[in-house]
Amino acid sequence: MSKFTSLSERDSDRIIQMAWEDRTPFEAIDYQFNLSESDVIKFMRANLKASSFRLWRKRVGEGKSQKHSKKRNPEIKRFKCNRQRIISCNKISKR
Repeated sequence: MSKFTSLSERDSDRIIQMAWEDRTPFEAIDYQFNLSESDVIKFMRANLKASSFRLWRKRVGEGKSQKHSKKRNPEIKRFKCNRQRIISCNKISKR
C-alpha cells in the first residue's frame, strides 16, 4: 500500500469521489493518480467502511457499470455531467 501513503487527504477524497461517480471510468483515475483498477479496489477497501465498500463493489461490478471506457456508451464524451456542481467535501462514509 505504499502508493497510498503518499496521497494527500484531498487526493484521497477525490479518488473516492471519482470511484463512486458512474461517468468517471477507471482509466481517468489511472491517468490522474496512476492507480490501476485493482489499486482503486484496494484503496476503496482500505478507506471505506465495510458496508460502503460492499455497496460500491456491487454497483461497479455488475457489468452494467460504465466504469470501463469500453463498456461506456460512445455518445458519452466527458467524465462528469455538465450540470454537476462542484463538491467541496467528501460526504461518503469513510473509516
